[in-house]
Amino acid sequence: MFDEVTILAVDDDSMNLRMLEIMLSELDCRLLKADNGQQALDSLEMEPNIDVILLDLEMPVMDGYETIKRIKQSFNWREIPVIVVTAGTHEVTRMLGLGANDFISKPYNPEELRLRVMNHVRSKKLSDLARDMNRILETEVVKKTAALQQALELSRAAEYEISLRLGRAAEFRDQETGFHTRRISELSRQLANLAGLSDEECETLRFASPLHDVGKIGIPDRILLKPGKLDESEFNIMKMHTSIGGKILSDAGNYPVIDAGSIIARQHHEKWDGSGYPSGLRGDEIHVFARIVSIVDVFDALSSERPYKQAFPLEKTIGIMEEGRNEFFDPELLDLFLGNTAAFVEIRAQLKDEPEEQNDFSDIGKFV
Repeated sequence: MFDEVTILAVDDDSMNLRMLEIMLSELDCRLLKADNGQQALDSLEMEPNIDVILLDLEMPVMDGYETIKRIKQSFNWREIPVIVVTAGTHEVTRMLGLGANDFISKPYNPEELRLRVMNHVRSKKLSDLARDMNRILETEVVKKTAALQQALELSRAAEYEISLRLGRAAEFRDQETGFHTRRISELSRQLANLAGLSDEECETLRFASPLHDVGKIGIPDRILLKPGKLDESEFNIMKMHTSIGGKILSDAGNYPVIDAGSIIARQHHEKWDGSGYPSGLRGDEIHVFARIVSIVDVFDALSSERPYKQAFPLEKTIGIMEEGRNEFFDPELLDLFLGNTAAFVEIRAQLKDEPEEQNDFSDIGKFV
């Protein structure tokens, strides 16, 4: 799938390192080992192409907490996904706060370990591809000014494709359907256009909106895929997908689509009345991109069939959304949406899911 995958495993227990080596041998990857955090940092200095770090917490010389902190503070290393391997879940909030991308509890299931590692490898490789592509394009623009417009269009199309694929990566771990990201993209652009945003802003939102749930990559399967109602502790972890998504896409000031995606990922669960998360933003404090995505995302979710529900008819969908006025949704944007429902229904019809496009997660019964 990829030219080469390099994984760094950090644990002071040689038996644990040997077990990881055996479990990951099916991935055809290169495994580097370190006995403690300082050795891990030394390996990162020597090896520039590490794709994922598997990190134990309790180690001599430098423990996992300090190691995460130093990795995420480094300009060169902070984009490398860190999966914490831990014996318990009581430090989850602290680990995620330090910048860990995921965690897996001991004893771990070999197949789950391999799937988690490859999920993060895909995200890392796509992120690297986006950065490399833009560097190449910038160089070519200097050399060939006559081809500037064509190069910019290619870059924008590539950003959109990468955005869609990152969005699909999150969907494959959730209950969403095949064309959900495409619909969110086109529905967002339609509402942005009605709201009077500039052509450039409409296109940026179109490209960035599929990234709204990318942070779900970092939510443990036991919570994301739980068929029943989440308890308070589980729901607090689930809510972290907004902050995780913001972190995955952060520090992308040179890339407008990724930068906008970071804002949308972080804010799309904020509510107009200030009761949302993660920051309790209110009214116009919420970026207009996030306010738009929250409306069209709810519309698409209510209008779509899921393993746990039938698609709601349009009348019921509109009624539910009306109830969210001044609580969930910007009332002016909601009025624009409700006054032009035919246009949004047409977009859904054009991008309708086919049966084979449904992700096979028949036991999922929760979405946030």
